[in-house]
Amino acid sequence: MTTLASAIHLLAALFLLAAFAMLSQRRLANLITLYAWQGAILASCIALAAYATGSAHLYASALLNALLKILLVPALLRSLARRLDVQWDRESLVQIPTVMLIGLGLVIFAFNAALPIAVPGAAINHATVGIALAALLLSLLMMILRATALSQVIGFLALENSLIFAATSVTYGMPMVIEFGIALDVIVGIFILGVFFFHIREQFDSLNIDRIEGHHE
Repeated sequence: MTTLASAIHLLAALFLLAAFAMLSQRRLANLITLYAWQGAILASCIALAAYATGSAHLYASALLNALLKILLVPALLRSLARRLDVQWDRESLVQIPTVMLIGLGLVIFAFNAALPIAVPGAAINHATVGIALAALLLSLLMMILRATALSQVIGFLALENSLIFAATSVTYGMPMVIEFGIALDVIVGIFILGVFFFHIREQFDSLNIDRIEGHHE
């Protein structure tokens, strides 16, 4: 159990590192790749939780997350980026070094907020709960600061990863019916957003949020 807990803690640290890397990345292709890596780390965490509990539905959840977040969703995002001809993003409010400092402050806040949380009987300690909360806050920060709509969508998908990671690390997963529902919602949502982005591009000739707000004014 100690070895298993150490492996989960290592994956949790990698999950947080991926969230930080996504926060600092401005090239969209690299951002999508980092999202796929975060999905792989998430699927590995779920598989370890399945091994620890002997739960069949967690093995199915690990497979579902691997297929969805490593293969299907990144492929859809790359197709959207290619068809929309979006390659780069920029920080609309602050520069990347400042963003990273804000992110570091959010991580410190998350770890302090997780200290009173007790997880009786679980192999996961407060640090893992803090990492889950920190990754969630970093995803929210990316959604707020990104200037391109497609990057904000990736931030939302990373937020969903963080929520699933938190559920897995604290409660050893969610019921399969909820997981399948989330998976379906994500796929349908990406298709709907793809159509929505094409309409924005035709109307405003840009996916940059600042330009769209300028047209509105």
